[in-house]
Amino acid sequence: MSSSHVLPSTARPAHASARSVAAHAPRTAHRNQKGYTLAHGGRQVRIGPVAFWIVVGTLVVMAIWSIATGSYFAFKENVLTRLIGRQAQMQFAYEDRIAELRAQIDRVTSRQLLDQEQFEQRLEGLLRRQATLEARSAALGGGPSPKAGHGKAQPQKPLPLGDNDSVPSPERRSDLETNSTTAAHVPNGRLDAIMSHVSQSLDRVEQKQDYALGHTEQSLEARLNHMRSVIAGLGVSLGKHGDDITGSIGGPFVPLRHPSKTATPFEQQLYRVKVTRAELDDMTREMNEIPLRKPVQGEIDMTSPFGVRMDPFLGEPAIHTGIDLRGQIGEPARATADGTVTIASRTGGYGNMVEINHHNGVSTRYGHLSKILVKVGQQVHIGQVVGLIGSTGRSTGPHLHYETRINNTAVDPQKFLHAGAKLYGID
Repeated sequence: MSSSHVLPSTARPAHASARSVAAHAPRTAHRNQKGYTLAHGGRQVRIGPVAFWIVVGTLVVMAIWSIATGSYFAFKENVLTRLIGRQAQMQFAYEDRIAELRAQIDRVTSRQLLDQEQFEQRLEGLLRRQATLEARSAALGGGPSPKAGHGKAQPQKPLPLGDNDSVPSPERRSDLETNSTTAAHVPNGRLDAIMSHVSQSLDRVEQKQDYALGHTEQSLEARLNHMRSVIAGLGVSLGKHGDDITGSIGGPFVPLRHPSKTATPFEQQLYRVKVTRAELDDMTREMNEIPLRKPVQGEIDMTSPFGVRMDPFLGEPAIHTGIDLRGQIGEPARATADGTVTIASRTGGYGNMVEINHHNGVSTRYGHLSKILVKVGQQVHIGQVVGLIGSTGRSTGPHLHYETRINNTAVDPQKFLHAGAKLYGID
């Protein structure tokens, strides 16, 4: 397109001739090779193609902007309503999500508090069981009484409860108590495993204590019954000292409290064990005053038994009130039980004789001594040397005449010696 014309902005008269149009032709806008010419009111404005299209683009943009602005104002209320509704929906969704998260946090917190409370309850139960087992262990601290007839009572040792499963130490107890503050940091599975392990350990300790106490009760009762059966054949009444009691004993009477009706089987059994042990201890002390030991060391070599025999001097039947034990002059003659010396002098056919009163109706005599080593009124104990073997008095050679008397009536000493052998192998 070589040229173009822009119509003038004012209308021409209808009667204008073609010639006048031609005459005014120079005032019309035409395009040269480099731009556009605009004519208006006899004036001409020449612009380049770029400026022209800028003006056109500007007019187009303004038209579009006008249309958009009009549409916005026409529909702005609907748009705002939609935006506000969407914002409200988003807010409600966020609030619902926050409420749900809070509910989850509350559930988790409640579960943790419940787990903590359950853990503390279980821990408190274990600590109570531990304290009970410690008290039971202390009650079992006194072992069985010493064997009857072995002199003074030996220190009692605690009953063994096992090497691996014992009552938790104070350090372990403090560890259990500390765990209550750190339970929230331990996984539930591991915590349950730990608590189960502790509970099983306490169960094993309790079972071993029950077994130990039951075994102790059976052992004490068996020994007590055995001692009673052996002593019953000797004709000695135990526990009847009258006014003749050795030692210094006494104190106010405080009865042992019987277990209540609500007492556990362990407490009831422990009461029986205490009573049985006291009876056994009392019988053991009384057994120390029964002449069950040998009056001489080593094996007994009896040269003349108790009972009827031919008198060695007269050759006539006679009653031998004791037994004769072979020995060398100067060998020790020992007390066969605790007691008090009532005779320590030369006495008729006994020669040098020692008599010991054992305070239960039983007394022993030691005759033909070469030397007396005790005095009247002296307290003697089992195994103490009371004199030396000799051949004084009515004797044919060195030996010990040994007598056992009950209520001043001579009885066979061998019964007592055999009873001592039965009772735990007393020598």
